[in-house]
Amino acid sequence: MTKDFNSKELEEKLFKRNFTKLGLDLNPVVSLSVGVFILIFSVYALININHAKVVFESVRDFIITNFDWVFILASNFFIIACLYFAFSNLGHVKIGGVHSKTEFSNFAWYSMLISAGMGIGLMFWSVGEPLWHSESIPPIFQHTNTTYSAMATTFFHWGFHPWGIYALISLALAFFAYNKNLPLSLRSVFYPLLGDKVFGLLGDIIDSLAVIATLFGLATSLGLGVQQINSGLNYLIGIPINVTMQVILIAIITFIATISVISGIDKGVRFLSELNIKLATVFMVSVLILGPTGYILRVFSNSLGLYLNDFLSSSFFISISDKSWQGSWSVFYLAWWISWSPFVGLFIARISKGRTIREFVLAVLVIPSLLSFIWLSVFGGTAIFINGESDGALFDVVRDNLPVALFEMITYLNIPTLLSGIFRVLLFVVATLLIISYFVTSSDSGSLVVDKITSGGKLKTPSAQRVFWAVLEGLVASVLLIIGGEKALQALQTAVISTGLPFALVLVVMSISLIKNLQISQKRQKRIRDINQFKKILEVINEEKK
Repeated sequence: MTKDFNSKELEEKLFKRNFTKLGLDLNPVVSLSVGVFILIFSVYALININHAKVVFESVRDFIITNFDWVFILASNFFIIACLYFAFSNLGHVKIGGVHSKTEFSNFAWYSMLISAGMGIGLMFWSVGEPLWHSESIPPIFQHTNTTYSAMATTFFHWGFHPWGIYALISLALAFFAYNKNLPLSLRSVFYPLLGDKVFGLLGDIIDSLAVIATLFGLATSLGLGVQQINSGLNYLIGIPINVTMQVILIAIITFIATISVISGIDKGVRFLSELNIKLATVFMVSVLILGPTGYILRVFSNSLGLYLNDFLSSSFFISISDKSWQGSWSVFYLAWWISWSPFVGLFIARISKGRTIREFVLAVLVIPSLLSFIWLSVFGGTAIFINGESDGALFDVVRDNLPVALFEMITYLNIPTLLSGIFRVLLFVVATLLIISYFVTSSDSGSLVVDKITSGGKLKTPSAQRVFWAVLEGLVASVLLIIGGEKALQALQTAVISTGLPFALVLVVMSISLIKNLQISQKRQKRIRDINQFKKILEVINEEKK
């Protein structure tokens, strides 16, 4: 059983170790260890980026080849655990206690879920991945129509499995933070196993690993994604595509993210997340109308049916002989989602107080997945249709220069001649703004998460501290672009993915611990609800007597 802490106990056990001078409030061990590790990695990359890339790829290939079954079976276990939390009596447990209230509206909450979770990834891959699978038939979701197989496979990579991972870790973090009054930090989920040791060096190591994975994951996404922004601006106004321009764009995005970070979640992050959803809706509906509408709708319906029908067999599929496809796609994605989960999970936990377990799990698991399926069908379906009409021209673009694929697809849309020029420019503008906005949201939410962890899990920290982490993300991405361009970023991404294996095992143990602690809270909250109900009955009886 995990005890409930109060602020005074936490101050004595953890926060008293914080460095609180010079306008800062942070854990010096976690912050310094992260800073030293980033410095060592940067120097290593500067000295020999080719060697670094080979080493990290060797580690990744070894993990994916030999432990693919861990990722596949664990990710299925996470979905089963989430469904158990939602549909058992534990679903009635409220995050933060019986009397806790929600901090954000449903629309704001869903907007932030999607923006932090994988909004930018959907922008980058929604054209390329379905098109790639339609040309190279995957071993899962087999169908006579290759389009449906391709789209169902893409659903598999962006649907219930990643969101099941996010739902599980964010639920654990939210429960231990708001129901047990532990710090909002990754170390807290280990309290049932390690006890008070989480407040010492072991906890510092756990938080340091989470910060490194988050910072490097964000830096990788920022560096790779800024190439897509550069491509969009090249299409729009002819800005050259080169490293110098990409570093300038990172600086601009980081500056905007810094302003949002200073504003905090309630203003900056929420505003940008809601803006993302509105822009995304306009963009998606425009492509749906201007593209092959009937074809898109058929692709969505048939692909979703195939995905749901073959969900179990495809989810438990493990390659025996040729592991190249599954290692490059499904296992790669699962490792990336798991390594990314401390960041996304902690952010979702931060914004989810006041929700019941059932509401929380079903919302995190189902709503973003369904919206992702619709988005992928519109853009992936349009891309596959255009590729067929253009004799494979769009696939050639995806294969040779993935960042420009989305903008290239827009040029093929069948827009009426009189409006063609204006509409294409507007679509380019909206697409570019949406990519920038998603990147800013990822950067500022990531900075807030890193700041929370490095401060020991405090909910309120100095603005200068949040700014520092936002700037550091941009700086790491810029340095790697300058040192080795896309090669350096891919090496970093490979290194981050390697952390997925230990995190997968940690999540399995964590879910078992969470079940035990939720059972205790469920009984406690049920007693409170029964007492409150009894009090209301007494009040009614007393009123009637009067």
